[in-house]
Amino acid sequence: MLQKFLLKIGLSEKEVKVYLASLHLGSQPISVIAKSTGLNRTTLYDIFESLIKKGLASKIDRGVATYFQVLDPNNLMNYLDREKNEFVRKIEKEKLEILTIIPALKSLENPMSTKPKVKFFEGEKGMRQVYEDTLTSSESIRAYANVEEMHKGLPNFFPEYYKRRKEAGIFSYAICPDNKLSKERKKYDKKEMREIRFIPKEKYSFSPELNVYDDKVMIASWQEKMALLITSKEIADLHKKMFDLLWMKLV
Repeated sequence: MLQKFLLKIGLSEKEVKVYLASLHLGSQPISVIAKSTGLNRTTLYDIFESLIKKGLASKIDRGVATYFQVLDPNNLMNYLDREKNEFVRKIEKEKLEILTIIPALKSLENPMSTKPKVKFFEGEKGMRQVYEDTLTSSESIRAYANVEEMHKGLPNFFPEYYKRRKEAGIFSYAICPDNKLSKERKKYDKKEMREIRFIPKEKYSFSPELNVYDDKVMIASWQEKMALLITSKEIADLHKKMFDLLWMKLV
């Protein structure tokens, strides 16, 4: 069990073997550790150098001999923190690199193409992903939304989503069935940069959500746990006009 855990957090098999042996032996010269592990001296020196770089071991010269030992196991937490920070730095660096090549990638797109692009998303993870795209909008989002269905479909997702949409400076106009949760959500319209207008739930209730923004139409089906993202200026413009027509009648 200990071996599996140490492997899981990123130590090699030999590092695990040496770590556990040294933890048991305490501070010892390389010869004693070699005898206990069955590994040769050269290999042990390399392994201890790696463990020292990871902040998990140390060495000290005592006369003509050098003694090696692993540090208190609590240092494993510090090691994981450093690994996490290094991973975050790597991801942030890669994001910056991607930003520099996006213009070149976009230049490869055919600007003359009018064929709609359709992307399909499935499952809870996919539906979260499609909502990430709405946060790229350069204009206000027009939405048909049933708050009760949304919050059942992705529990605990939307309060954080509303916060991020506000941070991105994206306003939302929403047409919703006048159910209990939609009315409750409307109380936060100002805080969440949104305006909700209602339609009678008895006659016009619906389950899916539809968002229109830029040249895109996003449709999320809560019952089928799937979503579509259509990129088409013509289709988006039609939905915007239909939304605006209904919006004015709901004043």
